[in-house]
Amino acid sequence: MTAYPAWTPASRPGIIPLHPLTFGTILGRSFAALRQNPRVLLGFALVAQAVAYIVLTVAVGGVAWLTFSRLDTVTPGSDDFNAILAGSITITAIAGLLLGLAVGALTIVVQAVVIAEVAHAAVAEKLTLGALWRQIKPVVGRLIAYTALMVVAVLVLLAVLGGAIFALGLVAVPLAVVLGIFVALATIPLAWWLGIKLLLVPAAIIIEHQSIGKALSRSWLLIRGRFWRTLGLLLVVSLIFGTVSQVISFPLGLLSSAFTSIIAPTGDPDASAIIAIVVITLFAQILTLLIQSVALVVQSTATAIIYIDARMRREGLDLDLLAYIEHRDAGATGLTDPYRQHIGREVEPRVAVNPYALPADYAPGDGAQPYPPQPPYPAPPQQPQPAAPPATPASPAPTSPTTWAAPGASAPSGDKSAEPKSSWS
Repeated sequence: MTAYPAWTPASRPGIIPLHPLTFGTILGRSFAALRQNPRVLLGFALVAQAVAYIVLTVAVGGVAWLTFSRLDTVTPGSDDFNAILAGSITITAIAGLLLGLAVGALTIVVQAVVIAEVAHAAVAEKLTLGALWRQIKPVVGRLIAYTALMVVAVLVLLAVLGGAIFALGLVAVPLAVVLGIFVALATIPLAWWLGIKLLLVPAAIIIEHQSIGKALSRSWLLIRGRFWRTLGLLLVVSLIFGTVSQVISFPLGLLSSAFTSIIAPTGDPDASAIIAIVVITLFAQILTLLIQSVALVVQSTATAIIYIDARMRREGLDLDLLAYIEHRDAGATGLTDPYRQHIGREVEPRVAVNPYALPADYAPGDGAQPYPPQPPYPAPPQQPQPAAPPATPASPAPTSPTTWAAPGASAPSGDKSAEPKSSWS
């Protein structure tokens, strides 16, 4: 008997092809990743955002009610009233700031979970939320510290610039106004430039477990030469979700205004009108929360895919990922993390693969073929022809009838019927 090798199925495809990606592929797969693991990606993001929104609203509202309710016990306009008012505003603002930072930390955790999930989905692995949390738990504090560092740096910069403008305003008000306008206009491109340059810092911290300093240098290095396409991608994603948000919020705003005008035309709504307005407002907030959750997932997914694409182009990460998939599907265990191998390796410049692109030297109408010529199919074998049967002797062709004259007689010269007829006549 002949022994044949065992058949093994092909490896499962991940959410992205393992080669340098095009702009459209990155954009499309950023949205398609929601179908890969919706319970972890969209479900966790939606629940976390909803809990954060409810806690923030209730806590800040409760603090404001407790502090401002003391104003009813003092005379308006008195010194005590002004002191309590200033204290209430300060306490409410501090509570809002602290709770806002806590909500921001929860958003950072959601971003870390999404980036870790995309890194596994690229090699066709689907992890549970608990497994993802165990993976990102050692670096969550580092990620929160980086975000806090960025917030402090921005606040310090704004304080320095604001102090300089204020000091200049004490001397020359017009010059301070001009400087303020210039600073405000220059802040927008500066913020975008720094945001793109430092975009991959969270991915480097989460996937490579880098320190904050090394993550900053890694992001700066990987974005080099890819600034404009990364900026365009993020602008397109922001424009899409901004448009969707406006499309949903604008009709709901008109509906709420029209409903209020119909039920309470005099401006004094009754209980049913108030309940209806509250229901419409809550429905609008739920839709807004859903859009924000999807936007957070898509933006985090795009960040992870941009990181993987940059490493595939610069460091040949796709080779490590393909080798990992091959060994994993062959049954190997104890494999090392492919994302933490060959960090900083330099390979030849890689370009995105477009399977539908024509050759560079192809020009329509010059007789060139759009694709390389393929070898012709082999001609079918010639079948032996059967021998022809022996030919039968042909019978003599019949001759034309001829009029014979009697001996000694001659045909009249004018009678043409007496002459022999030719076969060509």
